[in-house]
Amino acid sequence: MVEPDWQPPPLPRRLTEPVRPVVVGMAVWVVALVVVALAGGSTAWLWACVVGVGLGLVGLTVLAVQRRAVARGSKGAQKL
Repeated sequence: MVEPDWQPPPLPRRLTEPVRPVVVGMAVWVVALVVVALAGGSTAWLWACVVGVGLGLVGLTVLAVQRRAVARGSKGAQKL
């Protein structure tokens, strides 16, 4: 029988830190943007790369706002 106060061990920090994957994804989109721009690809692919970089920036902004909410002790903040 499992005790009611038992808690699983915490996940390693590398699995709970979302900033690195977001930055890596943005870097991939920037590289794709440069390749498409230099190769003279279609404007649809160019805009897809721009949107990918933009969404990465939105993701980093959300993470920053969430961290500030945790730092000030907001009740609705998700702790990372």
